[in-house]
Amino acid sequence: MNSCCNHQCVCAKTAKWLLIIGGLNWLLVGVGHFAGGNWNVVNLLLGSWSWLEAVVYILVGVSAVMTVWGCKCATCTTCEVKQ
Repeated sequence: MNSCCNHQCVCAKTAKWLLIIGGLNWLLVGVGHFAGGNWNVVNLLLGSWSWLEAVVYILVGVSAVMTVWGCKCATCTTCEVKQ
């Protein structure tokens, strides 16, 4: 996935935002560890629904895999060819 392209599909854009949000959550988890608190925002928001919390983590992981290998849809593939 090339970040210079403005014609990415919805899945590629969503993956990008999920990675940003997931990365910020992990930053807060690390800082919270040293500060002596639980700053895991996903857990704080969805902790009572553990299955939904797991779904969020899976989506962030799938977004990472998709970003590493790139989106193979027609919109994103056309975008890569143009550059």
